[in-house]
Amino acid sequence: MPAVRLAAIDVGSNSLHMLVADVSPDGRIQVVDRLKEMVRLGHRAFTSGKLDREAAELALRTLKTFERLARARHVERLGAVATSAVREARNGASFVRLLRRETGIPVRIVSGLDEARLIFRAARHALGLDGGPHLLVDVGGGSVELVLVRDGRAVWMRSLPLGVARLTERFLVDDPPRTGQVRQLEKHLRRELGEALSRVRRAGTLRAIGTSGTVNALVAMACAARGEDVARLHGARARATEIARLRQRILAAGAARRAALPGIDTKRVDLMPAAVVMLDFLLGEARIPELMACTWALREGLLLELAGLRSGPGDAASVRRRSVEALAERFAGPNAHGRQVARLALALFDATADELRLPPSAREPLEYGALLHDIGHVIDHGRHHRHSAYLIRTGELLGFEPLDIEMLALVARSHRKQLPSPSDPDVQVLPPPMRRRVRALAALLRVADALDRTQFSVVRSIRTSHRGGRLLIEVDSGRDNAELELWAAQRRVDLLARLLDRPVLLRLGKRTTAQMPHAAIRA
Repeated sequence: MPAVRLAAIDVGSNSLHMLVADVSPDGRIQVVDRLKEMVRLGHRAFTSGKLDREAAELALRTLKTFERLARARHVERLGAVATSAVREARNGASFVRLLRRETGIPVRIVSGLDEARLIFRAARHALGLDGGPHLLVDVGGGSVELVLVRDGRAVWMRSLPLGVARLTERFLVDDPPRTGQVRQLEKHLRRELGEALSRVRRAGTLRAIGTSGTVNALVAMACAARGEDVARLHGARARATEIARLRQRILAAGAARRAALPGIDTKRVDLMPAAVVMLDFLLGEARIPELMACTWALREGLLLELAGLRSGPGDAASVRRRSVEALAERFAGPNAHGRQVARLALALFDATADELRLPPSAREPLEYGALLHDIGHVIDHGRHHRHSAYLIRTGELLGFEPLDIEMLALVARSHRKQLPSPSDPDVQVLPPPMRRRVRALAALLRVADALDRTQFSVVRSIRTSHRGGRLLIEVDSGRDNAELELWAAQRRVDLLARLLDRPVLLRLGKRTTAQMPHAAIRA
């Protein structure tokens, strides 16, 4: 079945978001467009009990824009949900009726637990959530959703009225907030969150996973404070001690000084004091050492619901494979060459991994590097290896740690031309063991790529043996002629030979007969 184009809209207390994506029946998602507008429906709503008229009018105009874009993008199905600010406001139901009448968008108000369920569904699809326990933390403007997850299953869910807009209006009325105001906020958090966080602590939770823009803004600030690039936020991490240091800096600064802090989202400057107090309190009380960013949240969960995809237990390995195959299909279509190179590269891996001191876990980055090594052709032929690396880094691959993404990009980049210099900044971010692994995987990928030089998949199998101090690679191509493949591969064995500290020789298997395929040879 073909992919269906869907749109999901999140009418949040801070922002309105729309996500447009093509969703395949097997769960592969290709993002087509994203829109976001900071509307602040929650402004004064949590103290007055009513949606602000000006914010409501801006939200209506924004949704009209979203509806026009959905039509322009030929969206087949669209869903929209409204959360805490609309859910609690006395005029929330009439506001939703207005939105439906003026835009035609079927906005529905969701409960806090439904909000948590959709967030969990999205995070599991994006991360797998194997092992654990993990604590999902979504801090919105009006509410906080917590989901304790073990082995891809939700142990329990909570939705609490502790959003940062609500807390700011109620407790942190000065800017910067006074010490007494912060103490009152912490007292309130302990009263509202104490029991839940005690359960999180007793469960031995390994990490918190932030699924909201407010939480992930703090992760971005922690990365910036370390001097790290935050171009890819998904999977980025911050230690609890780094959040504690951010708390000191944010609470000591007024809005103008906060806006100058590295990595801050300037549209959230006024909300960051409440956000950092909340996160520091949560990590400290639950004794969670680390916070990780997840860029999938409510709207992605709604998208999965619209697609009618079955929601099974988490599996990080399947998340990664599905994500890689979606990226390969986007830029390389059927990708017959990439699949053939991956098959040959894994055969070489199995024959040489012990000598190259590669662990079994290195099979995955080799296979995925092979599947993606040529996707840069869509940008440019001559430097396609560099463009492949760029697309891997920016391609929204899910289920990977940031360093794994970087290693995968470097393996793909290194399949041709010179290896990146050890002083290259992209290489420097990897620890030494990963750098050595990149070189070994690149050596195997170079030979495997050459063994499909004609891109006709003529090599059916390979056999390896050690003879006379050499590694002998025998190629079986059946009745097809593999002379060009052998010629190309023999020219690409230098790196592999150096790493093995022995010559590498390729030859045709005895059963092969020559017959050159009559088709053009691609470079």
